[in-house]
Amino acid sequence: MGSHHGHSQGQAHEQGHDHAHGHSHAPKDFGRAFLIGIILNTGFVIIEAVYGWISGSMALIADAGHNLSDVLALLLAWGASAAAKRPPTQRFTYGFKSSTILAALANAGLLLIAIGAILFETLRRVAEPAPVQGETMAVVAGIGILVNAGTAALFLKGQDDINIRGAFLHMAADALVSLGVVIAGLAILWTGERWIDPAVSIAIVLVIAWGTWGLLKDSVAMSLLAVPKTVSESEVRAYLSGLPGVEAVHDLHIWPMSTTETALTAHLVMPEGHYGDAFLREVAEELEHHHRIGHTTIQIEIRRICQADGCRDD
Repeated sequence: MGSHHGHSQGQAHEQGHDHAHGHSHAPKDFGRAFLIGIILNTGFVIIEAVYGWISGSMALIADAGHNLSDVLALLLAWGASAAAKRPPTQRFTYGFKSSTILAALANAGLLLIAIGAILFETLRRVAEPAPVQGETMAVVAGIGILVNAGTAALFLKGQDDINIRGAFLHMAADALVSLGVVIAGLAILWTGERWIDPAVSIAIVLVIAWGTWGLLKDSVAMSLLAVPKTVSESEVRAYLSGLPGVEAVHDLHIWPMSTTETALTAHLVMPEGHYGDAFLREVAEELEHHHRIGHTTIQIEIRRICQADGCRDD
């Protein structure tokens, strides 16, 4: 919109370094955590599926299916995190940062597929309950508690990144689900009631669905370039409007470049003129430190055009 005004354009664009307040744009490296988590969970999926089949436990097979989707989710998140670190190209001028958002969306989709598959088989078991070995259920699920809780702990410090938060929530939920399967196995062992196994499977589906809804909602919002939850558009607008010499703010856009980085563009109407590069740097640093926006581009517009023969309103 500023093209018909006399204007100067300044870019306050800070990236690739940390500031005194410790806000780094780059995602933390969780490569080792991903590798350990993938190895542990792949091994456990095989164990759980085999013993679920042997013991006739749909709850174990359901949990194995969910854990398999978690392995795929970890692979997607790891791949996206690696891609996000690749430098920009002539075609992909932002690099591949937004691949982390696509991975989060894909992970939510994987969980929806897993929910459908588990629910279908569980409802079949409700209609035709099968004999279940409660002791096997309890022992295998007990191993699951250790595997899932241990994996969740690896991602405990990455909650700012929706990818890492997704991995953490999946693993923490899985640990709780495994605890539920242990309880179900012991209950079956003590009572011999077959309905307990499909009932626990349904409870597992509800837990997965609850976690999936949050991940799906956040990843869809990011895909639609919504203002990140960590940023208040009204507070940013108020800050920019209150800057010395600023008469108006328009074309303000705030969007996620990745699951860890936020960008902003804005037009500032400054009738008295541009205050220089130092002004732009100060604005960028304030937005970085207090609003967690690391990539800022500001365009200055001057409504009054002054020439040798005097000034006139634009």
